[in-house]
Amino acid sequence: KKVKKDVAADMKSQFDSTMMNTMKETPNFKLEKDGVEFFLAKDHGFCWGVERSINLAYSAVETFPDSQLHITNELIHNPMVNDRLHSKNVNFIVKDEDNNKDFSAIQEGDVVMLPAFGATLDEMKILDAKNVKVVDTTCPWVAKVWNTVHTHQVRGLTSVIHGKYAHEETMATKSMCETYVCVKNLDEAEYLADFISTAKPEDTERTEAFMKKFSKACSPHFDPHKHLVKIGLANQTTMYKKETRAIGQLLQKTIMGRFGPDLINDHYYEFDTICDATQVRQDAVDELCNLHYSKEENKLDFILVVGGFDSSNTAHLLEIPQMRGVRSYHINEADCVHADNTIKHRTMEGDIIENDALLLPKTDGRKLRVGVTSGASTPDKEVQDALGRIMMLSKLYYQNSEEKEDSTEEERTSSSDATTPIASCN
Repeated sequence: KKVKKDVAADMKSQFDSTMMNTMKETPNFKLEKDGVEFFLAKDHGFCWGVERSINLAYSAVETFPDSQLHITNELIHNPMVNDRLHSKNVNFIVKDEDNNKDFSAIQEGDVVMLPAFGATLDEMKILDAKNVKVVDTTCPWVAKVWNTVHTHQVRGLTSVIHGKYAHEETMATKSMCETYVCVKNLDEAEYLADFISTAKPEDTERTEAFMKKFSKACSPHFDPHKHLVKIGLANQTTMYKKETRAIGQLLQKTIMGRFGPDLINDHYYEFDTICDATQVRQDAVDELCNLHYSKEENKLDFILVVGGFDSSNTAHLLEIPQMRGVRSYHINEADCVHADNTIKHRTMEGDIIENDALLLPKTDGRKLRVGVTSGASTPDKEVQDALGRIMMLSKLYYQNSEEKEDSTEEERTSSSDATTPIASCN
């Protein structure tokens, strides 16, 4: 009980935010402060799966104070949390550029934590052989995907995984499959669907092109003519939900076109593995975009998305306003907002832009209006720090602009007075 109480207090002190709590208590999640109107997405930040993982990891440190603790990867995609584990003397397993990990530092009797993304089957076998204590913080939604791909195996299906093949979660999911192929977006799914519909075994050139395209994203023994006859869909839990559904509809239509509607259940299986937390956060950003285009409200100046640059779920939150034409920025920490009115941010394509202009000149005197959301691995405290930067910058930038305008106007008036001709007394 003491461990549970201490960990809860530790998490509250590290992650809680007075400002964010105030916004959550308002009916429309709105806060006006220091000349800025903030509009918070109704669902944002830590999901219960992330909170659960952090709680289990912090509790393990308190429960095994005399043991050497290791973790097989970052616990979550958040530097603040991972730095805290480093400070608690947790050893992060080293991996090379090809994601191969060195488990040699782990000794019998050590404590090994599995991150929220899970671990591969091979990693679990290595840990089992080393006779260590395992603290499994894997998100239950990820485990749900594993159950789905297991069902694929039982039914003799190839798992088509909507996900990034090198992402930690997808790597764990792949390891649970006998046969798989990963598609990262709708374009790749359309390429795969076209192959299913039209490719012939004798067309070796086309087969080679397919295998080259998916060489890193499919199982070693993969044969597209053999293994795309019966397929099942699964997904990385943090992917864009609308795209996953579009891919599912595409594959179902493709299989139906090839084998007929009567045999669809023999050749295609789909079970919804889109994480609830991912879905509601994406819906909430969509609502912010609706607010931007509302006739009753002034437009938002921009939407700020806060979360790790390597966080898949955060990256997908950015895609929504970007695709809807709303100015938006993805930052990973408050320091990305610079005092010279520039911002460091990650684009939808994954590029890091160092110095884009942030606040634009205003001529109508209205307040700065900012939409706010954060990824499922982002604590409220980090968002508060970023909003503090925005308020400070707004005060500096717009106040200085107004003072310059007032100064210029005074100079004009003064100059006008000095050059006004004096009327003759004649």
